[in-house]
Amino acid sequence: MSFTAAQAADYKIGVVNAPRVLEAAPQAEVARVKLEKEFAARDQKLVASQKELKGLEDRIQKDGAIMSETERGRVERDIMAKRRDLKRDTQEFQEDVNFRRNEEMAIIQQQIGEAIVALSKEQGFDMVLGTGVVFASEKVDITDQVIARLKKGGAAK
Repeated sequence: MSFTAAQAADYKIGVVNAPRVLEAAPQAEVARVKLEKEFAARDQKLVASQKELKGLEDRIQKDGAIMSETERGRVERDIMAKRRDLKRDTQEFQEDVNFRRNEEMAIIQQQIGEAIVALSKEQGFDMVLGTGVVFASEKVDITDQVIARLKKGGAAK
């Protein structure tokens, strides 16, 4: 058993806390801002549609008793159509946002992976572990170094 321990001591092993890297990576904030800008107009349009629907619902609630039967029927049909359209538009919006977020996250995860590999090679690590590590001492945790590399702007150095 002491022979195995002696052999293991010859290896340089590191551990990366991937969720912490992802949270601290400046690339993640850049992607968040980019997505907010990309979808801001559609979000504002949905908010306007919600207000319009609320206005019609308030109108029917307030004036429904004094409306003619025809006008009341028209407003109720408008409300149903706007609810249906709003539901569809909201669902499409959420699907599009999720799709784009996943695209951006894939890019960021690739950059993180490249930064980990570059840092590992540069510092002579034989193995770097990520997900699934139950315990790692601070001595082998290279998470802060990976974050610093990402903040400097990249993977390869």
